[in-house]
Amino acid sequence: MGINAVCRMTGTSKPTVLRLLSELGQACFSYHDANVRHLHCKRVQCDEMWSFVGAKMKNVSEEKVAQGWGDTWTWTALDADSKLMVSYLVGQRGPAWAKAFMEDVASRIDSRIQITTDGLRAYAEAVEGVFGMDVDYAMLIKLYGNDSFDTKYSPGECIGTRTAVLQGKPDPRHISTSFVERQNLTMRMSIRRLTRLTNGHSKKLANHEAAIALHYMHYNFCRIHSTIRVTPAMEAGISDHVWSLNELVGLLEN
Repeated sequence: MGINAVCRMTGTSKPTVLRLLSELGQACFSYHDANVRHLHCKRVQCDEMWSFVGAKMKNVSEEKVAQGWGDTWTWTALDADSKLMVSYLVGQRGPAWAKAFMEDVASRIDSRIQITTDGLRAYAEAVEGVFGMDVDYAMLIKLYGNDSFDTKYSPGECIGTRTAVLQGKPDPRHISTSFVERQNLTMRMSIRRLTRLTNGHSKKLANHEAAIALHYMHYNFCRIHSTIRVTPAMEAGISDHVWSLNELVGLLEN
């Protein structure tokens, strides 16, 4: 839902709503950072999702780029078994960001894992640099055909996939990014500012980061997953109950 719609429904001023979003988003990020750790995952799927702040990159001046405007990417790492969002990072789509993202993933997991990513080259060096030999890593590369219709906002038809084993001995049956891609769709449908063609996009990078942190806190701890019948946090063993919205908002008091 857009911020203006929230203001109309609650009779609250826009600065108040934005301040609550910012403060609660930071509280959610801090809780995730401190508590989503010492995980015993087996299979982790990674992906990155495009969005924008202020305007799309082609329409942004250098001054606005310095303020955080332009294309923004959310890096995501999902536990394929518990469906827990292990790690996320809002930034750009380059090698330095890939390395920072993988360092965060590694810091949260205490077991040897199998990682599957898409074909982004930045992943290869990042995974090797962070995990070394202590990982089973494969890329899943999708092959797209050339369609005759406009594919400005979506790729062409997927005509096949190709796998590449880069490290260790990953199980071929579990070389997949389906779960994390489906979760990315859930996020895009749940947050108005992530709609591809929208006028509800974030105007500040900090508000964008706060909205994503709030979404993942709700997804991990409050929302019962339809497949596992509990929340991802319960399935992963880092929570013993379904969080209420009151508990979520209560993070502001901590």
